[in-house]
Amino acid sequence: MSAPAYGVLRPVSETASVLLENNPSSMTLEGTNSWVLRATPERSAVVVDPGYRDLEHLELLAAVGEVELILLTHFHPDHAEGAPWFAERTGAPVRAFDPALCLNATSIEDGELISAGGLEIRVLHTPGHTDDSVSLVLDGQVLTGDTVLGRGTTVLHDLGDYLRSLRKLIELPSGTLGLPGHGPELPDLPSTAREYLAHREQRLDQVRSALEVLGADATPRQVVEVVYADVDRALWAPAEWSVQAQLDYLRSEGQG
Repeated sequence: MSAPAYGVLRPVSETASVLLENNPSSMTLEGTNSWVLRATPERSAVVVDPGYRDLEHLELLAAVGEVELILLTHFHPDHAEGAPWFAERTGAPVRAFDPALCLNATSIEDGELISAGGLEIRVLHTPGHTDDSVSLVLDGQVLTGDTVLGRGTTVLHDLGDYLRSLRKLIELPSGTLGLPGHGPELPDLPSTAREYLAHREQRLDQVRSALEVLGADATPRQVVEVVYADVDRALWAPAEWSVQAQLDYLRSEGQG
């Protein structure tokens, strides 16, 4: 699927549209997807992940009309940095799992049902990429933040948490549409989550094999040089973060 044009609000479903921020990189893919949710065009909007404090992008986002609520999938600046400015510009409160990110509102909780924009949005706490990561379920679709990307794999903070989060997403109905924080939408999120789970289990096996060669006390960098030898070296630094999460998981489970 081709990337949408920057600065153009693109309808994805009857209730979700996306505005792509012009911040492409190896970590953000084409850029950050700022999601605009509402039951009908006449209703006020829920904006998810305003992105960086990029005033050109935020002004375009404010132009969608009245904003009732701002939600954040997690604390990373490419999703949340612009939220305070956007909240002041629109007058809408900010809610997130981390209370420190909230403005004029309480934090969201796992399992909570949020009524806004004429929609019922269910919160799923899906940590792993970050401790505060959430996915937002509504109307046969799920906003995944960075828990599941439109392509490629995400950087991990805690692998045990992440595997549990993937299993939550796998339990959703087949054909549930995935609306990620970066990259194109996913036509069957549970299927993609199953692929992610298989990929992570394969990587764990590779790390176990590398430790058999390198020794149980091998550093993340040493493991990356073996397991990610076929990956562009520009991605080795974020790969080290994921390997550290894998090593922590194996060592905590006594599998390393």
